[in-house]
Amino acid sequence: MKNTSLPCDPYNVIITGVGGQGNVMASRVLGNMLSRKNLNITIGETFGASQRGGSVMSHLRISAESYWSPQIPKGKGHLVISLEPTEAIRVLMNYGNPNVRVLCNTRPVHAIGVISGEQRYPSMDEAKSWVAELYEACWFLEATEKALELGNPILGNIMMIGAAAGIGALPLDREGFEAAISETLSSDKLALNLKAYDLGVRMVQ
Repeated sequence: MKNTSLPCDPYNVIITGVGGQGNVMASRVLGNMLSRKNLNITIGETFGASQRGGSVMSHLRISAESYWSPQIPKGKGHLVISLEPTEAIRVLMNYGNPNVRVLCNTRPVHAIGVISGEQRYPSMDEAKSWVAELYEACWFLEATEKALELGNPILGNIMMIGAAAGIGALPLDREGFEAAISETLSSDKLALNLKAYDLGVRMVQ
């Protein structure tokens, strides 16, 4: 019987960012949470550059019925979770559609070309305007800033997972998150990650 907790089957999620932001870890945690709901998860990962600062993208295909190819077809994204603003634009140009939902961290990561002055990085207002004009369901979150207040910028990706739970597109909950990370974290780190998750949920409510 089809699982009605999924808006469609398969449900296609793209997590994107740059190397060093914890993109791969976020995709594994999200996949673990969903597999605990007896859903079939296929994860495919692509790396634009292996070093820190290169583009990283994870495709998650979530189904109650079967396992799907790890590659999401062009224009078929349902949820884009971006840890970096221009990476959101890059992904949406290929996988976006009028019904896609977008969660975007507002902290930019400047490539070498931008730092050297050879390339121009769009302003946050420009990025927000471009995304908002094309996609109605979008949230821009100051996840990195909030994570720095907790003492570690990598917690920003945990907040983005919390935000994904908060918008209600997928069967995600705090208990599933705690179960997914408790096996690998000490009690003090677990408490900090739960705090980051809760902050992410509140950011979209």
